[in-house]
Amino acid sequence: MADRAHKTRQKMTFRIAPSKPRNPLVAPAIKRVAGAHRKTRGAVRIAERQALQRALKKDDAE
Repeated sequence: MADRAHKTRQKMTFRIAPSKPRNPLVAPAIKRVAGAHRKTRGAVRIAERQALQRALKKDDAE
């Protein structure tokens, strides 16, 4: 029997099986926002809308 006054009882431990190894190149790629070097759809849509407004304003001025 374990000595409860001195708490020498063995602690319960759980072992979790290691998952498959991670790709070491993914984390740096995500941090530097790797991928296509182009504007997002929202940015393209806003730019097109602004170009249209400029063209309409130019036609009204003439």
